[in-house]
Amino acid sequence: MSKHLERGLEDLREDVLALFGVVEQMIDMAVRSLVERRPDLANRVIQADATVDRREVKLEEECLKIMALHQPVASDLRQVISVVKINSELERMADLACNIAERAVALDMYPLFSVPDELNDMVRESNSMVRRALDAFVTGDAEKARQVIRDDDVVDALNRIIIDQLQELMQESPEYVIPAVHCFSASRNIECVADLATSLAEDVVYLVEGEIVRHIHAHSSRKSAT
Repeated sequence: MSKHLERGLEDLREDVLALFGVVEQMIDMAVRSLVERRPDLANRVIQADATVDRREVKLEEECLKIMALHQPVASDLRQVISVVKINSELERMADLACNIAERAVALDMYPLFSVPDELNDMVRESNSMVRRALDAFVTGDAEKARQVIRDDDVVDALNRIIIDQLQELMQESPEYVIPAVHCFSASRNIECVADLATSLAEDVVYLVEGEIVRHIHAHSSRKSAT
């Protein structure tokens, strides 16, 4: 590997970690704004989205520049491809954080509506998956990444419980239909954050082992459910 390529890959790694930090903070503020009824935090999340968009474009341009100038192969090429995918997934996570924040602002108009307790568990598990996916990327730990992939089932199960509770609430208390729909949307977006954390973990497995594990977990989960 040339010194220029080595330095370029290191810069990509540092930029991804910096973007990770921004997006993780956005997710944390978004869910806090939802659970704690903090529209001020929600507004900060929405304002931060433009910064993530700019960083995402710049990082993609750097990846394309490295591929054009250095034509990396083998593990070096896997690193660049993984960064491109992770970069896109982080930008999508930031969009989901904004969606959650918008739902939090809407729910602030219904102070008597209680968010299901399971939503807190779902938030904790989703955030844990994001952090552990980042740790797996930093340490190159494929087994830790695989555990993140397996834990997606936990978030899916919590989301189903929340949906059932909200449907029951809407049937029993029609006056809560609107806030329940906002809460349903927030829960779905949190589930999507966990899905993207799973995708990040799959990227780490590919980066470390060169194995594409996408779809394998989904297929095995469906088989176990039948």
